[in-house]
This record gives sequence, structure tokens and C-alpha cells, in this order.
Amino acid sequence: MFEDALRRGVAEFIGTFTLIFIGAGSIVAANAIHDPSLIGVAIAHGVAIAVMVSAVGHISGGHFNPAITVGFLVTRRIKPALALLYWLAQFGGAALAALLLRDLLPRASSDAVHLGVPALGGGVNASAGFGLEAILTFFLAWVVFASAVDPRGTFKSIAGLAIGLTITIDILFGGPFTGAAMNPARAFGPQLVGDHWSHAWVWYAGPVLGAAVAAAAYELLYLRPARPEPVGAAETGVIEPRAGEPA
Repeated sequence: MFEDALRRGVAEFIGTFTLIFIGAGSIVAANAIHDPSLIGVAIAHGVAIAVMVSAVGHISGGHFNPAITVGFLVTRRIKPALALLYWLAQFGGAALAALLLRDLLPRASSDAVHLGVPALGGGVNASAGFGLEAILTFFLAWVVFASAVDPRGTFKSIAGLAIGLTITIDILFGGPFTGAAMNPARAFGPQLVGDHWSHAWVWYAGPVLGAAVAAAAYELLYLRPARPEPVGAAETGVIEPRAGEPA
């Protein structure tokens, strides 16, 4: 039991570390070469997640996001003790990634973008930012459940690609307004290391709400046990299950 939990925790740590190191690092790198391309940053985040979900999703489920773990918790797909381990691994991986980015990259470039910490922009206030983060994370959690959790998912074998592309499109839209973190760990690492906490609650409350609503909605609509089909057409009034199916 302990060994299995440790393996899962290490997978979550490495996956989250990769997201923050590559994602936040891409923002610092864009500033260093004076090419702040939104497309490049979006692709960096999306590909990082796609690769790591594909690599270790079979070990831990490939959450790499405390909000996604909340979604699994509210739908009872993960035990509270294991969820706590995941959160420790995710926040720990994010903090280490941000720390190494600060120490390995030119300080001028990292300071200029506050180590890639998500921030409000484009005239968006904290309340609107909260709403945007909740909606963007709803999309992400919905795709996670539809592609990686639902056994009927069209993209079951390549769930990482669907999840990574969702992150990419979310950043292409939301990046200029909230940074489109969709992930408390993505915010926490740079915030902690760089000591940038302005409107910090936006990137915790928004993603948690969005993921919880998406997970619960998908669970109730598509993953709860379905009633067996009746023998005859609905208008016949026959309600018995087909032969061989449970009542």
C-alpha cells in the first residue's frame, strides 16, 4: 500500500514539476529573447501536460493539478489520504520547479515576468478573473473526465493529447486576462519563490470551483450506473430489463 502510494506521489511530483518548469520557464524564455509569443507559451504548457499524462498517467492518473484532484475527491474516485499525498506532491513539485527556474535562468529575465506567475491583465478585475479561471478549469476537468476517466471516451488511449490541447486553447484565450493557470500549483510555485501574491485567491478558488462542478456534472450525467434498456419501445410501457441484465 505504502509503496503504491509512493509511486503515485512521485509521478505526480515529476509531472507537476515538468508543467511549472516548462510552462513558467517558457514565459521567462520568451522575455529573454524579446519574443513574448502567446502561442509559444500556450504550446509549451499544453505539450508539457500531454507528454507527462501520456508518460505516467497509467501510474497516478496524471492529475498534476490540485484542482483536478479535488474533482476526483468530490466524485469519490480517490481516497482523502491519497488526495492529500497528491496535493503535497503537486505543490512540492511546483515549488522546486520555480526555485530552480529562479536560480538557473538570468535573474533579469525571470524578475521581469515575476517568474511566470499568473496575473490579471487586459482590464480584468479579480472577480472576473475568478470567473474566467473557473470556466477555463471547467473545460479542462470536463475533458479529463471525458477522455481519461470515462471508459467509453473516444480519446481513451491518447487522453494526454486531448488534455494538453485543452490547456493550449484555454491559454490562447485566457492567457492575456488571467494567465490561464487553471491549476493552483501552477500559481503557487512562482508565487512562493518570487513572493508575488497579488489577488492570489483567484488562482485557487477559481480552478477548484470549476473542476469540482465539471467533475460532479460529468459523473452525474454520464458515469453513474445507467438504467437498463426496456425490452420494448417506450410507448409500450414495458419496463423490464433485457435478458441477462440486472434488474
